[in-house]
Amino acid sequence: MEGEGMTEAVQPDLFNGALETGVRSVVILETAHPRSFDLTQLTWLDHLVVHTADLDGPESLHPNVPQRNGELLVRRSLVEQGLALMQRLHLIEVKFTSEGIVYVACEQAAPFVRLIRSEYGRTLKQRAKWLLEYFADRGSDHLHEVITQKIGRWAIEFQSDTKPASGA
Repeated sequence: MEGEGMTEAVQPDLFNGALETGVRSVVILETAHPRSFDLTQLTWLDHLVVHTADLDGPESLHPNVPQRNGELLVRRSLVEQGLALMQRLHLIEVKFTSEGIVYVACEQAAPFVRLIRSEYGRTLKQRAKWLLEYFADRGSDHLHEVITQKIGRWAIEFQSDTKPASGA
């Protein structure tokens, strides 16, 4: 089971499975702490943190592939699974607010994120910081506008969520 073929076969699941999306969510939430995000916002942020070049930001973590619109539709389920996993590990907390269900980093998230030292992990942390600063400078409605513009209205409507109430 050695060799390049094994790496190629494992890589897509490694970077796009529930564990990976869960870790990315913890990194995003810890970077944003004490802010919270709902599932839709985290799905959008998860997509954008690996495709920062789409925002004229730093080089993307993941390669650009054609028809990435569908990626967002699949990603929502994976982000949801990843959030459930990270909640079981006590890295994130689910809060029920008047605006809906939101997620926030737990106290244990900070030491967990500090332990992420791989090249991919270090770059992910840099991209999360850049992404959150990008949206902080532009206001909470800008995340929704970017997704509408970059991914397309059909993807947002398919998710059947309304415009997010809390901000990035």
